[in-house]
Amino acid sequence: MAMPSVTDLVALFTQQWDALTAPGAKYAMSETEVGGVPMRVFEAAPGNMRDIWAFTAGYGDARYLVFEDEQLSFSEAHAAVRSLAAALVKAGVQPGDRVAVAMRNYPEWVLSYWATISTGAAVVGMNAWWTTKEMEYALSDSEPKVLICDDERLERVLPIFDALHGGFGLDLISVRSDRDLPAGSRRWDDVVSIDDAPEALPAVAIDPDDDMCIFYTSGTTGSPKGAQLTHRGSVHNLLHIAFMQDIPKEMAAAQGIDVAALEAAAPQPCVMAPTPLFHVTANNCLLHPATAIGGAVVLTHRWDPSRALELIEREKVTSFSGVPTMSRELVNHPEWSSRDTSSLQAMGGGGAAFQPDLVAKIGDALEAGVPSTGYGLTETHGIVTANNSSMYLAKPASCGPIVPTCDAQVRDEMGNELPTGEAGVLWVKGPVIIKGYLNQPEATAEAIQDGWFNTGDIAYIDDDGFVFIVDRAKDMVLRGGENIYCSEVESAIYEHPAVAEAAVFGVPDDRLGEEVGMAVVCQAGASMTEEEARAFLGDRIAGYKIPRYFWFLDEALPRNANGKFVKRTLKEQLVASLS
Repeated sequence: MAMPSVTDLVALFTQQWDALTAPGAKYAMSETEVGGVPMRVFEAAPGNMRDIWAFTAGYGDARYLVFEDEQLSFSEAHAAVRSLAAALVKAGVQPGDRVAVAMRNYPEWVLSYWATISTGAAVVGMNAWWTTKEMEYALSDSEPKVLICDDERLERVLPIFDALHGGFGLDLISVRSDRDLPAGSRRWDDVVSIDDAPEALPAVAIDPDDDMCIFYTSGTTGSPKGAQLTHRGSVHNLLHIAFMQDIPKEMAAAQGIDVAALEAAAPQPCVMAPTPLFHVTANNCLLHPATAIGGAVVLTHRWDPSRALELIEREKVTSFSGVPTMSRELVNHPEWSSRDTSSLQAMGGGGAAFQPDLVAKIGDALEAGVPSTGYGLTETHGIVTANNSSMYLAKPASCGPIVPTCDAQVRDEMGNELPTGEAGVLWVKGPVIIKGYLNQPEATAEAIQDGWFNTGDIAYIDDDGFVFIVDRAKDMVLRGGENIYCSEVESAIYEHPAVAEAAVFGVPDDRLGEEVGMAVVCQAGASMTEEEARAFLGDRIAGYKIPRYFWFLDEALPRNANGKFVKRTLKEQLVASLS
């Protein structure tokens, strides 16, 4: 059968979109006020995420959490959550309070999360890579009633714990630690009992716009800001993900494929969570939907592509969702061909733009699956666009259309809306925009204006309504008055088969303001010279975009806790070598 044209696919996509959002349909919408601003919301949206969690008790003994050789069923997880929720309430946690969680991706992270939001309190997601000083900042800023942390984080917090306990009454629950604890602190096993759990969760009232989670932004420009995620925002992000997954199913059904039969024969969904749960990428865009549909969640101790492939084979993982570097490392790994990855039905993620060549590589590598991506930020509770299946293969450079309840505008530096197809700063509006930044009204007012959030990303929207992220505004290189988008240069070099990793950034220049610099890590056994790189790029991008400076490195590029390249650190190190 001949592949439909892009035009035909867009027409079919639009037809199914309209059908799913029509009055009375599954994703019908109406208007309400959120934070005093009129917005579209899904009419059938549950009131809060606790209701979502309570619903999943019906999955019973189905596999839920997998960590190394440990496994918890939904029934066991619900009992543990009820037990911890009761203990938190006994410790004085009330609706509107906060509970901080600081640990790697252990099952206890997930259980602490659901228990906390089930009490009406908000989870403070602590970056597991934070130093003592950074932990002190976030804890002092958010003032949680309880900190639940593992041994590594406990070691960092002990020097400051007495001051925090005396300052605002912080209590402590330790996870997987034999360390001596401060007086009054407790261990997880002494607090949580699956066998003796209460029959029900605490009785609390939760408003859709109550804080559900405080996730701190990366803080690349000063101290981190605590983004206030709400129940409404998280529920709508979950429904947006479901909607964007339903669209290709409806498109397939319209083309004569028996989707119902395929779903009936499908195994239990099983997703791998290789990125930290203290970010929306893993928490809101992976844990939430996997839990809601009764899927298993495979947690990894740390990122290791070889171990990930082993777990994909062992646990029959159906969906892998990480940052692009992780997907690239998997499909390029020498064990990819020897491991059984036939269970994978989807592979992609977010957190950074997927280069078009990677989309094609994933499409070729999966036996019976499709690539997928999404675009969003902490401040949008997760996705504001998504692209998968045939539409992603048709438009591999796009992160997809704006989700149903949101609006988008591309604006110039003066705030004027730009015509279709012109690149500028992307602004979005909808119920998924955060309430604000904790204790920072000025930063909130600057970022959110009349319900519109300034993403800070450079983008354009095509005639079909698909969004193309060109670059981060602060990542753009301004060379002699010409804007050079780093992702464009990176996408070009990634087409070379020798390239494993690449990062582009601006290098200060007295004459032009900035020149383009590029760091490259080659595939194992491969090599590249500066002359070869220049010649290769010369066939693909304009001469002024070709880097003046090249660094060919033997070690992997530095990453942050979510797996993204840390360009600021890389730039500082490499530019210093020029002097």
